[in-house]
Amino acid sequence: MKRISILGSTGSIGKSALEVVLRYKDEFEVVGLTANSNIKLLEEQIKTFDPEIVAVADESGAAELRKKLKIEILSGERGISDVASYGNTDFVLSAIVGFAGLLPTLAAVKAGKTVGLANKESLVVAGEMVMKTAARLGAAIIPVDSEHSAIFQCIEGRSRDSIRRIVLTASGGPFLGRNKKELAGVTVEDALKHPRWDMGRKITIDSATLMNKGLEVIEAHYLFDSSPDKIDVLIHPQSIVHSMVEFRDRSYIAQLSIPDMKGPIAYALSYPNRLDDPMPYLDLSKIEKLTFRKPDVGSFPCLSYAYEASKTGGTMPAVLNAANEVAVEAFLRNAIGFNDIPAIIENTMHSHKNTTVTEIEEVVEADRWAREKARETIERRYA
Repeated sequence: MKRISILGSTGSIGKSALEVVLRYKDEFEVVGLTANSNIKLLEEQIKTFDPEIVAVADESGAAELRKKLKIEILSGERGISDVASYGNTDFVLSAIVGFAGLLPTLAAVKAGKTVGLANKESLVVAGEMVMKTAARLGAAIIPVDSEHSAIFQCIEGRSRDSIRRIVLTASGGPFLGRNKKELAGVTVEDALKHPRWDMGRKITIDSATLMNKGLEVIEAHYLFDSSPDKIDVLIHPQSIVHSMVEFRDRSYIAQLSIPDMKGPIAYALSYPNRLDDPMPYLDLSKIEKLTFRKPDVGSFPCLSYAYEASKTGGTMPAVLNAANEVAVEAFLRNAIGFNDIPAIIENTMHSHKNTTVTEIEEVVEADRWAREKARETIERRYA
């Protein structure tokens, strides 16, 4: 019986993970849950899974739960990190969205836990620090993003010297084929209609701008110790091939399945074993075609900004991520247009004086500065 804690249990990945747990009750036991502000759903999850430890980011939400339940409810960043490092946990699923997942993920790593990483931002903003800490303390990091899970499966047991390049696939989002002029008038509702995946609002917008793929490039750089120059992106609208590896002899190995996050979640939870049928059957005979094309970075420049940040290193990836989070939040509340998202990111990056990272506080400060700069830009240009 593997004992698991889920950071971000009320989000898209957290809910899917709990569906997997319910289906394989003999394999997993939930001992820890955390949530941001969806108190109603968290209360239902607590009653269903009876965890030993719970934390809520919002103190008022925690106080509300304490009135209803006898279990101890922690709160704030410290409380979530306490769940992440809880001694009775074998496996921590880090599924908090955004920069907020960094410190809890690092807490789990420092506690020597096996971490199922769905919070890509932890590696985007502090990848070298997280990976070195994990190596030093013996904490295993198993990727949960479908693309990184695919790469992880493709290269398992193979020499890194045999790899020529990593190829991350992208669906292209809801605006595939549109040019920059056509993107100017898209609405929030348009951007949230992802053609293949069911994800949270922030990640869905990131998919539409291709920033999600850019963040995945940076994540892959640290996860697989691969230069950004050896990480490519291809648009694959069918979302059947989740990613590929090209080897020195020019052969490829790819991982295929239907687009269902329960697959990579189940693989991370059960690794090194595999569960029976966590997702529906892929009938290859019914697939008419699998197509690939290069991304249009002219219309979707966020991807190129991510490559720039990855190659620059230091605090720049944290600045990229923070500016994107602020810009996406502003777009979701209709304060800016779709094409304003990359413009705000570019302005924030080019205003930043990059520095090397030696302490986590430097990452936190870069994040704070970038958010302030991005918000100032939005207020000045779009208010």
